[in-house]
Amino acid sequence: MIIVTTFNGAQVEPWLDAVAALRIAVFRDWPYLYAGDRGYEKQYLATYAKSAGCLFVLAFDGERVIGASTAIPLADETAAFQQPFRERGIALGDVFYFGESVLLREYRGHGLGHRFFDEREAHARRLGGFALTAFCAVERDAGDPRRPSGHRDNDAFWIKRGYARQDDMFCELGWQEIGAARPDSHRLRFWLRPLPQSPP
Repeated sequence: MIIVTTFNGAQVEPWLDAVAALRIAVFRDWPYLYAGDRGYEKQYLATYAKSAGCLFVLAFDGERVIGASTAIPLADETAAFQQPFRERGIALGDVFYFGESVLLREYRGHGLGHRFFDEREAHARRLGGFALTAFCAVERDAGDPRRPSGHRDNDAFWIKRGYARQDDMFCELGWQEIGAARPDSHRLRFWLRPLPQSPP
């Protein structure tokens, strides 16, 4: 049986190593092609764990963490994620930012992706004061030869959730791809949605 549990702030610390390992495993696949860096993972997750307003949504199969999703007030995020909002004149305090949703392949297609979004949007409403929810996702050339045959992007899922692709909001993040000699910069596009003040 799959159990979904939420954690706030430092409550998640006992599970951070498992979440880091899950992120590395899932992001090895297209489109991230992330080689994995435990040092980066520790720093990244610490940003979330020290925020009183953050949320971790973890999916367990028994004792095993098989899925994870994060969210944080944008004001508590790092500058790389904040800068596109500053440039557009959107107040950081108005935005609740969604980090990743990662789920092992064999558990996909059973509604956990929707559950991750439901929990994060509900948490933003409980905290109050947010007008928007947002996330960003890496983009790859459709003709990239590394693209797996039959791969389906998540755009249709995000649009169904009410998120709008932004044509003028991007951030640059660095990570080392599988087979690369060194880290490189990658462009991620933002998606935004006005936050309904009551569940749909």
